[in-house]
Amino acid sequence: MINTTDERLDNRRYWLIALFAITLFSSATLMFIMQPMYGKLLLPLLGGTPAVWNTCMVFYQTILFLGYLYAHLISIKFKALWQVQIHAVVILLSLAALPLGLPENALPPTDSNPTFWLLTVLTMTIGLPFFVVSTTAPLLQKWFSGLGHHTSHDPYYLYAASNAGSLIALLSYPFLLEPNVGLGYQQLAWSAGYSVLCLMIVISAGVVWTEHSKVEPDTQLPKTITDKPALLTQVHWLLLALVPSSLLLGLTNFISTDIASAPLLWIIPLTLYLLSFVIVFSRWNRLVHPLMVKLQPMVLLPFLAYSYINPAVLPYWLDLCIHALAFFLAVMVCHGELANRRPATQHLTHFYLIMSFAGMLGGMFNTFVAPFVFDAVYEYPIMIVAALLLRPGLNLASMSDSRGLLKQSLFPLLVLFSGVLIYFLVDNVLIYLDALGAGLILLAGLTYAFRHQPLSLGLLTGTLIFFTVGLHAMVSNTMFQDRTFFGVLSVRESMLIDEQGNPERYNEIFHGTTKHGAQRRIAQEELTPYTYYSRPGPMGQLFKEFDQVNENWNIGLVGLGAGAMMCYAKDRQHWTLYEIDPLVVSIANNPEYFTYLSKCSHNATTVIGDARQSLVREDAEKFDFLIVDAFSSDSIPTHLLTQEAIKLYFSKLKPQGILAFHITNRHLALKKVLADHAKQLNYAALIQEFKPQDEQPLVVATDWVVMANNAEMLMPLANSQLGKWQKMPLYFDMKPWTDDYTSIVSLWK
Repeated sequence: MINTTDERLDNRRYWLIALFAITLFSSATLMFIMQPMYGKLLLPLLGGTPAVWNTCMVFYQTILFLGYLYAHLISIKFKALWQVQIHAVVILLSLAALPLGLPENALPPTDSNPTFWLLTVLTMTIGLPFFVVSTTAPLLQKWFSGLGHHTSHDPYYLYAASNAGSLIALLSYPFLLEPNVGLGYQQLAWSAGYSVLCLMIVISAGVVWTEHSKVEPDTQLPKTITDKPALLTQVHWLLLALVPSSLLLGLTNFISTDIASAPLLWIIPLTLYLLSFVIVFSRWNRLVHPLMVKLQPMVLLPFLAYSYINPAVLPYWLDLCIHALAFFLAVMVCHGELANRRPATQHLTHFYLIMSFAGMLGGMFNTFVAPFVFDAVYEYPIMIVAALLLRPGLNLASMSDSRGLLKQSLFPLLVLFSGVLIYFLVDNVLIYLDALGAGLILLAGLTYAFRHQPLSLGLLTGTLIFFTVGLHAMVSNTMFQDRTFFGVLSVRESMLIDEQGNPERYNEIFHGTTKHGAQRRIAQEELTPYTYYSRPGPMGQLFKEFDQVNENWNIGLVGLGAGAMMCYAKDRQHWTLYEIDPLVVSIANNPEYFTYLSKCSHNATTVIGDARQSLVREDAEKFDFLIVDAFSSDSIPTHLLTQEAIKLYFSKLKPQGILAFHITNRHLALKKVLADHAKQLNYAALIQEFKPQDEQPLVVATDWVVMANNAEMLMPLANSQLGKWQKMPLYFDMKPWTDDYTSIVSLWK
């Protein structure tokens, strides 16, 4: 009989663990499939900008905090029986949001920042279901802690199971779901999975209902354990969770800006972020945490040297690896400290509440504060410094010791003073730039000597970054820089050597790290288009070949840049310029920076907003020539490259019209997508991967594709002696890009 009883107890133990672990695993899986799925669903409404994902992340973090607050309040205000009933009502209400989808006629504002519109849409569509899945981790762990299981005293290991589900979901989305399942089926599958999750939560609640009366009296803990954590301890928790949350969005913005705003690239930082939670809340943390603390300052040298002090032309994958490694070590140290300082089970929901609140604050700082305070993405290096300040050894209680603070701050202050002195004393910084770079790299190497002094290490690193960012801004002669929802825009004055060997200044516009146009300001060259639009290049060739027939053309241009294309305009032509970012229009219209528009746009109309949404409202067969040149830094919005987008463009072109695509990209072979569209939709298409034959100022390599309803329209280019226009290559491994399906995995160069 004893053996039978023991066997039943063992079975009950395993059954309880399995039920709660599987429920938590499923909840986390659904949560982290929803995030990239719904972000991708919203991208086309806002021009494919990376800010869409960052805003979505703020929404997710805010709802996560509200879910944890709800779990905390009902667990301390109500007995288990009432908790079950309240949560059942919330679950029932959330089912009304199924199946997931966007509201009809959901269009963002074009005359203001769309952040709050985006948050409103998210709240209306997925607010309640996401709220329910966000409550699952703290609430079920709290319920489990009162069931009398032999591990109920420390249910934090279930948090690792939850994060494991998150990791599997994140990794499966870009490599399994996105490449194989369309968005429509993804939404239906998620809705079905959510219904199953609700049933599993109800079963778990039923166990609590049955067991709570007999286990609650036995789970009372000594009063010494239930004392509320000190305020300073709670502040420390807050900082240790806030900094990684902000770093997560900072790294995501860095990655997405230069390649593509797509789930595959959003998921890299988020996967590392969640992996850190899995590790630190497992039994491995005792061994792993000291190692992470040792490695973090070692990575600082290559991180500072290649990213800030002396930016090198590294392969993008190597640069990405350096940033990802620095990020992972920073969050591992912060989250490792957080796990080491976790409280007893009685304060579990309070602990998670502070963690989620900090995550929300970190996201809000990046999304609502930083864009209005900083004119570039400075929040990323600031949080790298903050992570160093939170290393083990920083005693918040001793911060009031002025003598200790001065001692740890002395060397960083001397470095800062020396940098400011050099700034004012050196007349020509360019002469000393190499020497300065070497000196700064040496100082970066010295940061390792302060690895046991978090304050000194953080201040020295911050000083080096502050000084080098200012130095680079001075050397680059930045005339203007500002930041909007769509990214960081800057205008710089640069130097070239003209055809006679004389130095000449010119202006260029940058979006993020990528040049989007340039203009020589001397009178004889002021109206000559350069960079990707030069006369020797594909666009110059096209306008020259059709020079005799394009006198009355109606032309559409998607993406404005500096406005260089307008210098191909003729008096009787009408141009419609589509630009999503009002700041780009403002810069292009400012004659202090560029004069292409003021001197060449004789008959042009500017339309603000996402080009695809704007084109829907245009008359059919309006254009003779439509040019798609929309980029966010080096990333082209994927929704402008789908089959539905191509069909829309051709519906707005006259039967003999021509469509041109600018596809220059450092990382993605975009020609594969267009070649597949031409084959699938039976359009004629030519490509030119232009390389300048000889060195000409501001004439750069660039790739363009032209498409038409029939090959006859493209014959002048195919037979042209001006450039090498070729037929598009055939690809047999491409799955057609549609509004329901896009994946950049097969496009990587």
